Parts: sequence; structure tokens; C-alpha cells
Amino acid sequence: MSPLLLVIIAVCFSVTGELCLKSGMDQIGVLSFSNLFPTLGRVLSNTRIWTGFAAIGVGAVFWLAVLSRVNLSWAYPMLSLGYILVLLFSALILREPVSALRWIGALVVVAGVFLITRT
Repeated sequence: MSPLLLVIIAVCFSVTGELCLKSGMDQIGVLSFSNLFPTLGRVLSNTRIWTGFAAIGVGAVFWLAVLSRVNLSWAYPMLSLGYILVLLFSALILREPVSALRWIGALVVVAGVFLITRT
């Protein structure tokens, strides 16, 4: 399997995990030091939170496969693809507002990733 495909799979699992964690925390509410222990109980019993951690764990396994094949200086910037996917899916799935300035920033990131893949 190509390193680029492995990176994409790792990023997709990580992004899915982050979306699940956010969705789970939206169900639970604010986690602060003043209500830490009661809230942790709800966190630990939330299926979306567990799904998020599992997806991030699977993404980490694919990330290890990437690191075993390519230089870190090439691989690590590829993780920025997750920024773009998080922006996109935060807007589409979580219905979060994403400003034009954030989209412009995402395009700059895409340009940077493109330059890195050319080397």
C-alpha cells in the first residue's frame, strides 16, 4: 500500500474520531475542573466518546505504518489534510459556522501539502 494512501486512511480515521469526540461532548456539556468527576462519569459512559477514541486508535495504527515507510519530514505535514477535512465535516455534519477566512486558510494549507508531495 502506498504511503500516501496510508496517510489518507490515517487522517480519515483521526478526523472521524475527532468528530465523534466533539459530538459526544456536545451531548455531555462543558467539562471543567469544578465539575470534573461527575462529568467524567458521563464521558466514560458515552458511546460516541468511545467510538472517537477507537477511531483515533485505528488511525494511529495506520500512522505507524506510514512512519515505517517514509521520512517524518514528508509524512508529518500530510497530517494537515485533517485540518481541511475537519473544517468541511464540522460545517456539514456538526453544522458549525466556518468563516471565509478559515476556508482561505485551508486553501493555503492545501497548497503547502501539494508542494510537499512534489518533493
